[in-house]
Parts: sequence; C-alpha cells; structure tokens
Amino acid sequence: MEGQLCANLEISVEKPPGASPPSFIALLKVYRELLVSRIRNTQCLIDNLIKNDYFSTEDAEIVIQFPTQADKVRKILDLVQSKGEEVSEYFIHVLQTVTDAYYELQPWLDEIGYKPSENICSKPVVNTDPVSRYCQKLRYELGRDSKFVMSYAQREEMLLEEIYSDSIMELVSFTNESLGKVCQLEALFDDAVGLINEDGETIYVFGDAGIGKSILLQKIQSLWARKQLEIGAKFFFRFRCRMFSCFKEDEAICLKDLLFKYNCYPDQDPAEVFHHILQFPHTVLFTFDGFDEIYSNFDLSSVPEMCSPNEPIHPLVLLVSLLRGKLLKGSKKILTARTGTEIQRNIIRKKVLLRGFSSNNLKEYTATFFKDEGQRTLVLNQLEANPNLCSLCSVPLFCWIIFKCYEHFHSMFDSHELPDCSVTLTDVFLLMIEVHLNRSLKTSLLKNNTRSQAEMFKSRKETLLALGKMAYKGMENSFFIFEQEEVSSVNISEGDLQLGFLRTVKGYSGCDNQCTYEFLHLTLQSFFTAFFLVIEEKVGAKELLQFFNECSSTETAQPTCLRIPWLKKQLAGKDPFRNKEHFHFTNLFLCGLLSRSKQKLFRHLVLPAVIKRKRKTLITYLGESMKSHLKGVTRSRLPNYNQVQVQPNFVWMLRCLYETQSEKVGKLAAKRMHANYIKLTYCNAYSADCGAISFVVHHFQKRLALDLDNNNINDYGVKQLLPCFSKLAVIRLSVNQVTDHGVKILYEELSKYQIVTFLGLYNNQITDVGAKYVAKLIEECSSLEYVKIGANKITSEGGKCLAQAIQKSKTMFEIGMWGNQVGDEGAKAFAEALRNHPTLTNVSLAFNGITTEGGKSIAEAMQHNNSVKIFWLTKNELDDEAAMSFAEMLKVNKKLVHLWLIQNQITAKGVKYLSEALKENTAIKEVCLNGNLISQEEAKAFENEERIICF
Repeated sequence: MEGQLCANLEISVEKPPGASPPSFIALLKVYRELLVSRIRNTQCLIDNLIKNDYFSTEDAEIVIQFPTQADKVRKILDLVQSKGEEVSEYFIHVLQTVTDAYYELQPWLDEIGYKPSENICSKPVVNTDPVSRYCQKLRYELGRDSKFVMSYAQREEMLLEEIYSDSIMELVSFTNESLGKVCQLEALFDDAVGLINEDGETIYVFGDAGIGKSILLQKIQSLWARKQLEIGAKFFFRFRCRMFSCFKEDEAICLKDLLFKYNCYPDQDPAEVFHHILQFPHTVLFTFDGFDEIYSNFDLSSVPEMCSPNEPIHPLVLLVSLLRGKLLKGSKKILTARTGTEIQRNIIRKKVLLRGFSSNNLKEYTATFFKDEGQRTLVLNQLEANPNLCSLCSVPLFCWIIFKCYEHFHSMFDSHELPDCSVTLTDVFLLMIEVHLNRSLKTSLLKNNTRSQAEMFKSRKETLLALGKMAYKGMENSFFIFEQEEVSSVNISEGDLQLGFLRTVKGYSGCDNQCTYEFLHLTLQSFFTAFFLVIEEKVGAKELLQFFNECSSTETAQPTCLRIPWLKKQLAGKDPFRNKEHFHFTNLFLCGLLSRSKQKLFRHLVLPAVIKRKRKTLITYLGESMKSHLKGVTRSRLPNYNQVQVQPNFVWMLRCLYETQSEKVGKLAAKRMHANYIKLTYCNAYSADCGAISFVVHHFQKRLALDLDNNNINDYGVKQLLPCFSKLAVIRLSVNQVTDHGVKILYEELSKYQIVTFLGLYNNQITDVGAKYVAKLIEECSSLEYVKIGANKITSEGGKCLAQAIQKSKTMFEIGMWGNQVGDEGAKAFAEALRNHPTLTNVSLAFNGITTEGGKSIAEAMQHNNSVKIFWLTKNELDDEAAMSFAEMLKVNKKLVHLWLIQNQITAKGVKYLSEALKENTAIKEVCLNGNLISQEEAKAFENEERIICF
C-alpha cells in the first residue's frame, strides 16, 4: 500500500521541465498516518521550526499541550501545512537531515526521491533529539576511554592504535571443535559463520589469562566509537564483571541507572532515551569482561526468574537477566571469561577461543612495538635464539611485559640482552618488578642506576611485602578490587602507588567518593601473593600450600561464591562458577620463587633457614601430589605401549615442576608416570608448556609416544620439544597451528634419530613447502610407518612430493591426506606410488578435488596392488565412469577390504557396475556409497548385495 501510494504520488510530483514545483503540502497529507506512526521525537522538529522563524512560541505551546506523541505529530502537521509549501518542505528536510532521530523514515524518504531545494538547503538544521545527542556523547566518551591502554611499566599510557595487534581468534563449537578463524571483528556478529545456537544472544569469548580478552573488547569499543564497526548498534554499554562484586547484598538498582550511572549519563531527557532503548533493544551492544571474576555472597536462587526493567533489584540479577535475554531481549552481548568457565549452552550464540599470537602476529607486534628497525632486528634475533622467551611471547600479556623489559634495559644499558637469560615465567615477572622499581629511582643525567636485582628488592622490601599482603588477602577470598581502607591497612603509601603495580578503578557501589584499586593484571596479583608467602616468615606449611588445596579440592563451594543456577556444573559437588586459574598462577609463581636459583635473591629478604624450610615443604608436596595425581589418571594398554591419559590440571602441575628448575623433581615425575605413551590431548597446552613437557619427558630412558593433539602448540612449541625428539617414536601434533617452519624443525630433528614411527600433523597450517619436508622425512627415515597430514593446504605440488616419497618407502603403512587439494595431478602421482607397493595398507585421499580422470588412474593402479586394505575417497568428484574403473579393479584386486566412495557423483548406473563386480570378489567387505546421486527407490535394486551401502 505504501509503495503504491508512492508510485501514484510520483505521477503528480515529477512534472516535466517548466511545470510547477511538486506540492509538499499534498505529500504530507498523503502520508499523514505514516508520519504520525513513525515520528517518535517532536522536540527536534519544534526546535528547528522555531529557530528558522517558521513556528512561534505560541505554536510550540499549542503542540506541547497534547498528551500523546501521536497527537503532537498531528498538530505539528496541521500547523506546518497551514503555513505553506516552504514550511512543509523544511519539515521534510529536517526528517532527512536528522537521520539518528528519524531513521525509520529514511527508506520512505529514499523511495519518494526527495531532494531539498536551494532555498531550503540554506536553512540550518540542528539535531536536538536527546537520543541522538546521547549516542554522540556515548561515542565521544567511549572513544576517549578506549584511546589509551595502561602499560605494564609504571603507569604509562600507550595509544591503542599503536600497540594493538591481531591474534588468533577461532570460532568453535560447543565441544570446542574449530569452525574457522575470525579474520575481521565484524564476523563476530555475522550469523553466516560460527553460529551454534540461534536462540542464544551472547558471544562467548574465552581464553587463558593474558591472552588478550580485555584489549579485544577495548578494540571493539574503539571501532564502535569511531563508527568503524558496522553492526547496527546505536548504543554501547561496557561492564567489568569484577566490579559487580563491590555491590553489597542489600543493594538494589534499576536497569536505567545501571546503564547510565556506570557508563554515560544523558544530558537531556534520560527517560526518553531509556524508553528508546527498551523499544529498540536490537540497537544495543553490551560487553561484559571477566565473568569468572565475580564473587559475591548474594544468592540468586532466592529471586524470581523474571525482573522488571523499571524496578530496583540487586545488580547481579540485572546482569543475569540481560545475559539470559529476560531484559532487553534481542540486544547484542559479548561475554569474556578465562578458559574453564563453562556456561550453559542456551545463552550462547557463538563461542570464540583466543589462542594468542601466531608467529606472524608476533612479528607484526614486534614491528609495532619497536619502531627502530635496528632494535627490532636485535629483539627478533634474541627471541629466535631463546625458544623459552619466544614461546612466552605467544601470550600477548607476557609478550608486552618482556618487550617493556627489553625497552628498559636498552635505555639503561644500551643493550637488548636480558640479564641472566630469563627462561621461566617467574623470571619474567621478577624482571618486570625490577624494571618498575628501577624506574622509580632518581638517576643523574650522566650516570645510570647499576643496582643489582637483589639490592633493588632489598631496598624496597617493605613496599613489596605490603603489596604482597594485600594481594594475599584478596586472593584468599578471590577478591580483585580493593577499597582505600584496605590499601591503607597494609601501609601502602602514596609513593608506593606511584610505582604502577596498582591502578585506580571506578567503583560500582556506594564508595564513589573513595578510590578503589586493582592490580594491573590478575597474574600480577597472583605473583605478589606468592611473593608474600615466600618472604613472610610467619607463613607455615598450611598457608604455603593453601592454594594448591584450592585447586585440588572437590568439596562443596564456599558461600562466598556466586550461585547461579544456569551455570553449567561440570562435576557434582564442585563449585559450578569459580575459575581457579588465579590460584594456579599463584602456585606456579610460588614454585618459581622457591627454586634453588632464586635463593641468592631471597637471602637478602628472608632468613635462609626459612627459605630452606619452605622449599622442603613445597618439594615434598609436589612429589606426593604427582604420585597421587597419577594414581587417578586413565591408563590403557596398547600394543607396545602403556598409555596414560592426563587431564588439563596435569598441565598446571607440569608448569609448576618446570618453574622449580629442579632436575631431581623432573626425574621423579618421569619415574612416577609408569607409562611410555603420554596423552595430553585437549589440555589447553600452549607453546610455552612444551618447555615444561620437555623438562619432564627428556628424563625418560626409553622410547615413548607423545600425543599433543588439539592444543595450541604452534611452531614455538615444536622448537621447545627439541630435548625430547631423541626419545619420541610417536609424535602427534594435529590441530595445533603448526606451519611449514615447525615442520622443518620436525624434519631436521626426527631425521637425526631415525626412530619415529608415527607423525600426526592433521589440521594445521602446512602448505606444499611443509609437505616437501615431510616427504624428505619419509624418504630418509625407514622407521616411519604412519603419516597423518590431512586438512592442511597441500596442493598437487606437495601431493606429488609425498607420493614419490611413499613410492620409495618400503615401510609406509598408512597415509592420511583427507581435506587437502591434490587434485587429479596429485591423484595420478599417488596412483604410481600404489602400484606394487609392498606395505601401504590404509590410504585416505578423501576431499581432495579428485575427478574422474584422477579416479581412473587410482583404480587402474590398484589392479597392481596387494597391500592396501582400506581406501577412503569420500567427498571427491567421481562419477559413473570412475565407478566403472573401480568395478574393473575389484574384479582383479582381491586384497582390498573397505572402499569408501561416499559423497561423490555416482548414480544408480555406477552402483550397478560395482554391484556386478562384487560377484567376482568375495574378499571386499564393503563399498560405501552414501551421499551419492542415488534415490532410496533406486537403492532397492541393490538390497540383495549387503556389501553395497547406499544409505
């Protein structure tokens, strides 16, 4: 109807040249009810009509007296039309110019093709719409707030644009299987990729501490503020979840105040702005950072599931209602949390896993951080020479800390060499503390400070102890926000605050007139907690080990933890909410600080006898803990192997052992495993963890198997495994971001020792370059029997190299190439490799773009093969002609047992060829043809041949 009206109007409006101008009065009459229903703001129209002397103050008073918005619009239309064509056209001009306020009318304005006259263009239009003005204010304030990032080096602020660098973001399923990479931030909101629950409203972003969750949200905030994030969001409200812990149990607040008071308050008509938000929730974007950091004794189970947007209620109820879609249903939400915080599926729309820096990301970040090419080259060279540091740099936070330390020592000593070649995370954090303290000292213009690390720490012992005491008090209760009273109670002075370990934060509770503080990062609070446990002489064995007990406890949750019914319970009796990563980091730093290499540092801070006692307590506990843990793991007996399947917590144990740098502890751990097949799949292991794995594994006396599938190892991790390769007969690194560079390292190392039998590299980032290294390994290493290299980026060139190597090998048993793109040229090369091969038994060339030409070559070659038992050719482009060739092969080859031709282009005609061939072949057990061009009716013709499987 609306379109028809427009069409009719255009006949009368679009006159031939020289005709009288169109009637804007008539236009307003025709579309009167449309305008009445879609104009939601009258004040902006009145203000502009008065400003240009089209309305008098009496006119405005007449309009305002009407009770409803619709009646106000009707009266404005009456007055405008009564004042003639010029006023009527100006009225339309305002609607077109103030797009934020009248965006619902923009399609109509486009449809009628309105263009203002020269006279009307000269008339000013001012946007006085409170919603539009609030959006502008919100963009300004969020843009200002997101412009800088707090550095980890003494209260420096750095421009976000100068230090932000992309990292690996992966869309995953509910079971954390990859659904593809996020290349642009807009893709987070694009339902075409990664959607796993269309009823959910929350994009759940997770990853380890320091992996870049908060800075990602800051980047999104910055893009939105600059109108560079085109996702249809007019409003952006951001919250840091740990701040909800500040609210007292009896506090109540309404949704309007939660949005406006803790983000940005409208200058005009807040009720109108809030009403607009309630009416159009799809225009709102929320970010909730650090969901795992909420700790409160408020019991959500005591409140009703539904809540009103207008009635005051506890802020946590508002938060949960927003996430569940009970309030502002249809709004966009991003929720971040640390790995291990599992949330019920029904609120999640997408899951995004942050994996940190790839090798290319790290190079880009290095180039961003070090502008001077000479400095950049020095840093990259040292990272290349030190796999430990390089692996730590894959975590953005640790990379930032390391780079700031490089920068400091370059300014102090004109060198990028880090003292004592730091290799553990404890070393890096000690170095960061030293840099903070060093920068606080006054130095002359001609003489740099040359105090040793031990002297520096000794001179600021009281400060470090005070910070540690406060960190410890917070860690005991999982509190991350500290009020001024708590800071003062441990004697932290204003000068101590200037060191930059703490920063002020905006409070969410009734303490707005006082400063509240937090450590610059959660890991820094963990470090100071561990530091306190070491240098406080009164700390006994129970206190020293209390956070280990927190990590291993399976008791019912303490009442200080937030109880949320819809949070997913992983194990009965365990707290379904609390993430324990902050405890794990505390334990890790404790192991590092009590390592033998740190005794020289701590003898200036605490009596040697105290350190010795605490170290003995820790080492004894680690030994017993390892023994206890390994008793409970799943064990399996495989041919030639005793397998042990460990859990993600085991990785934290390895990290702690590594921080001790005790060879004795490493040997003991290896001895107590009582296995020669270590399965560490789905353990969220990063490249830096490979140093910890090597620390234990290299103590094994015999050959062993190491399964690291489905982690985040990448090339740096492969390099960290160097001490292990002389022992590894089986190495599985599938789904681990490994590139050609990592494959080169594998070739160089594995070819030295000639003992590897199984190489798993499925679903990585390997191209033809890497395929050539694998081919050389197959040729040179006679022990290699199994190669899994599917789902990579290998084309016909790499396929030919692999096929030629397999042709020369006398030991190859299985080759897995699923999901590459070797095509017909690669298929022909594999056909030659198959011809008369003595040992090859299992072959997968599924999903490789092989057409009839390649299929015929394979079928012909298989007539001359007596070793292959299983052949997968699923998801190719094989048709009836290829099926005929395979039928001829089956008449000759009596060794093949399983032939998979699923999801090709074979019709009933091709199936008939294969069925006829089976009359001459009793050896083959199945020919799988599911997903081909065969109807269920056509398949009935082959029911008597049970080995033909069509459905």
